Amino acid sequence: MRERDSLTTTAHANVLGSAHERTDATMIDGSSRALLLGGAPLTIAEVVAVARTGRAVELGSHAREAVARARGVIERKISTGSAIYGLNTGFGSLSHVRIEKDQIKALQSNIVRSHAAGVGEPLPIETVRAMLLCLAASLARGASGVRVCVVERLIAMLNTGIVPVIPSRGSVGASGDLAPLAHAALTLFAEGEVFFKGTRVPTTEAFAALGLAPMELEEKEGLALLNGTHLMAGMGALLVADVRRLFDAAVIAGALAFDAAKASDSFLHPALHALRKQPGQIAVAEKLRALTKGSAILQSHQNPEDFRVQDPYCLRCMPQVLGAAKDAIDYASTAIERELGAVTDNPLVVGDDLVSGGNFHGMPLAIPLDLLAIAIAHIAGISERRTYWVLSAQDRYVAHTPYLAPMAGLHSGLMIAQYTAAACVNEIVTLCNPSSVANVVTSAGIEDYNSFGPASAFKLKQCIARATSVVAIEVLTMCEGIEAHRPLRSSAALESVHAKVRAVVPRLTEDRSPAPDIAAIEAMIERGDCAAISQD
Repeated sequence: MRERDSLTTTAHANVLGSAHERTDATMIDGSSRALLLGGAPLTIAEVVAVARTGRAVELGSHAREAVARARGVIERKISTGSAIYGLNTGFGSLSHVRIEKDQIKALQSNIVRSHAAGVGEPLPIETVRAMLLCLAASLARGASGVRVCVVERLIAMLNTGIVPVIPSRGSVGASGDLAPLAHAALTLFAEGEVFFKGTRVPTTEAFAALGLAPMELEEKEGLALLNGTHLMAGMGALLVADVRRLFDAAVIAGALAFDAAKASDSFLHPALHALRKQPGQIAVAEKLRALTKGSAILQSHQNPEDFRVQDPYCLRCMPQVLGAAKDAIDYASTAIERELGAVTDNPLVVGDDLVSGGNFHGMPLAIPLDLLAIAIAHIAGISERRTYWVLSAQDRYVAHTPYLAPMAGLHSGLMIAQYTAAACVNEIVTLCNPSSVANVVTSAGIEDYNSFGPASAFKLKQCIARATSVVAIEVLTMCEGIEAHRPLRSSAALESVHAKVRAVVPRLTEDRSPAPDIAAIEAMIERGDCAAISQD
């Protein structure tokens, strides 16, 4: 971490613990400069950099002016004395209740306290930071009507490593992520708990250490802090980044399977895929051709008289299945990227007016998040089938021992690794049931159609974890399978993968626990090692 004061650097070093263990923003976006919040959308890479590596954030001058202009509109509206939702009325089904002028500030703090009703384990630190960044960026676009100091306080929390302790469950993903955002907003007036310097402490203690005073919210600010899709958007950005790494690893694993299973490459013919006209399919076939180019193993069985005419679907239809998953990932990425440029609270300042609507509804995110889980079910499912095909040793053309055991019978080899993959696939099947298709009514019926996008995101995160294990098991299996074809060599790209795996996982010469080997390859996937290879 460069160009940061000692307090910020220390806070980041102590707070930003995650499975990704990155410490420098240059690993994400090539820059250690502060991220400037203005009117432009955030990118997924920027969310990842702030959430996982502690990249600093600043409020741009144009954004500062836009926020101040919108605040002026709010203050003028209040001065008219008219009833305006979110400013001087109750909320949800209580919107008909008029609030007197001397109670308006209490109204804003009351909505925060009453809505902080979450349950369950705390959200991961990286998720909270992603959520806070999305919240600050949305408010900075100058349509929410908060004061500049509110945005500045959120940015200060990001830069000093104050991370609100937020129970993970409670949002139905419709009137924004109300409960999680309420727990975050509590922190502004020094209530609740935070993670600070590696410890869970009362917010008052962290504020005292930094010399920060509690804030008092003014008109519209409580509602603006709660009424957005920032948990869904922040989680979505992190999950899309993770899915893309997983997908790259799955394509690598599939390419390894070509040689481990001595598959034909005839079905990768570019003209064949051009006739289907599906962009994901075309892209995956092209990548598989590039990865397997120059393989001596592939060239060793080109005579159809000496080899099978058709490979099983898990090999032959890889471009179609993984291509469909890629198209789904691209669609979901676009939906998340749009949300990273959105303003999603209510009501919103439009010109000199205040307009009430439903931008807080999470369905534009819930459906893509559910779709990603379905895509992952197929990434994992076809991966497990390739592992099964090679380990079952059914193919008389491929001289593999059953389960790739050094001495089948005496050794069981990777038999149970496939069981583990099957167990993970079964769990994903359950998890990919969409959350967005079932409705539960809230707020006495006024909020009668909810998205449940946060549930979609939580399930997706579990799907990614299980699928990472499945793909890791395939990589483990196929690297062992390629060993059986020595002295023949695979392509330069795949031999590079094989060498990276062998640097952390030795060849199977006798039975040992596969669990540490699987974990080592999972770590490679999570670090993005396979993604880097696929770009070569």
